[in-house]
Amino acid sequence: MNVLVLSAEEVERLLTMDECIEAMSGVLSALAREELFQPLRFVVRPPGGTGLMGLMPAHRGGTRPAYSLKEIVVIPDNPTRGLDAHQGAVLLHDGDTGELRAILNASPITAIRTAAVSAVATRALARPGSRRVAIVGAGVQGQAHAEAMRSVLGEPEVRTWSRRDGGSPEGIVRGADVVCTCTTSREPVVLHEWLAPGTHVNAVGSSLPAARELEEETIRAATLIVDRRESALNEAGELIIPGLGEEEIAGELGEVLTGRHPGRSAGDELTVFKSLGLAIEDLAAAELVVRKACEQNVGTEVPF
Repeated sequence: MNVLVLSAEEVERLLTMDECIEAMSGVLSALAREELFQPLRFVVRPPGGTGLMGLMPAHRGGTRPAYSLKEIVVIPDNPTRGLDAHQGAVLLHDGDTGELRAILNASPITAIRTAAVSAVATRALARPGSRRVAIVGAGVQGQAHAEAMRSVLGEPEVRTWSRRDGGSPEGIVRGADVVCTCTTSREPVVLHEWLAPGTHVNAVGSSLPAARELEEETIRAATLIVDRRESALNEAGELIIPGLGEEEIAGELGEVLTGRHPGRSAGDELTVFKSLGLAIEDLAAAELVVRKACEQNVGTEVPF
């Protein structure tokens, strides 16, 4: 048995944003139709450690069965070393035989598919004609989100803020049609009073129960769409810290895509998409990359 190994550079070259956006739209719709299975991710937090390891399994049945597992180590201080905070691999297994088929570097998959999901949410929830985009955070996710927003909003005006700029992001957030929060902050970085009526927010950076990028007032005032209810209730600090529950969740993004939830219903409605990242997104992105790698003879096959 041979296993295809794809490096970070190869994955990044093959996983184009436009194709990834359509793949994410498709897999989130399939999840809403209950065509895929994924449990909550399992997180290992060593006592006194500065990071964590997450294990994210997924399965798709049907005529093209597959298993996937992303193992990812998150080290928040890595950007100071010039490294992505997310380090790991995505493993693809044949769904019939269980054989391992491919190993892919997880860093570019995580960066690109996360931004692509925000693009899907923006396309579904932002007001038509949205042009002004504020991206809070200028790291790997901030850069990927700038590309993703340009993919679905035509030629938007994109403004970015990072801690290196000093001060607060208030100046870029006020008046923005779309706001993307892509930070590692444990405390809110965007205040409700900065958000104009009708703004759409993609809250991306916080994925831990003890961290949040948006304040309680914003969540209560918004139509809150999540990637998965179970994930949000167990992992989203925006809900857990203020003690909010399922009643605050209007729907899942896949439900909006399949018409089970109407999404935005008014021009002045504040919409928030809380993104935590799902294993089924890694499965879909990895399969797209492997298909293109086979078509273009990219990667290295090794006996296993």
